[in-house]
Amino acid sequence: MMQLYIGNKNYSSWSMRPWVLLKQAEIEFEEIMVRFDAFTPESQFKAVLKPLSPTGKVPVLVDGDLVIWDTLAIAEYVAEQFPEKHLWPVDKAARARARSICAEMHSGFSSLRSHCGMNIEARLPEVGALIWRDQAGVRADVARLVAMWQTLLQAHGGPMLFGEFSVTDAYFAPICTRLITYALPLPDDIAAYVQRVCALPGVQAWIMDACAEQDFLDFEEPYRLHR
Repeated sequence: MMQLYIGNKNYSSWSMRPWVLLKQAEIEFEEIMVRFDAFTPESQFKAVLKPLSPTGKVPVLVDGDLVIWDTLAIAEYVAEQFPEKHLWPVDKAARARARSICAEMHSGFSSLRSHCGMNIEARLPEVGALIWRDQAGVRADVARLVAMWQTLLQAHGGPMLFGEFSVTDAYFAPICTRLITYALPLPDDIAAYVQRVCALPGVQAWIMDACAEQDFLDFEEPYRLHR
């Protein structure tokens, strides 16, 4: 059985993507959670991850002797291993577009990710209002998301970005939780998509686990001193 190494579910957006993909697709795997810590070379986190991955980061997928340590590479591998799950769109053009927006997420939206760190358990609308007022980059990132999602939802008829659930919806699931945490303003159709993503069984399972962790990490909490 494949093993997926992840970090804290409340904070680890990159871990969430392959975990939700596997869970929602009903692919069996063993979860190994490695708690976030100081990330120093001698830390427990690095002691577990460095022997597996040259980056010493999560997520890491282990399948027998094969180790995959990039989130998008994990998605590609899983899609190849389970073609019957249709984790990418079947249509060639749609599939290319889906890969393009995942790659854009992989390398972009830096302002949103920087100023609105994933924190599923928290509700920070006041912080979100200040970020929205002061950070033009966040407004630009959200505008890009809205335009992208509206185009795809209209083209494919929903309920997910390419009609049925795919890698793309798992890839943007952490962004959906950020939009809720910080109560960033969204048009109604996009707010409805965010709610549909968060209602997916795989996403709901992650959210429930994240809220149950009760593991407050001050270095992941720029806006709170305690719960």
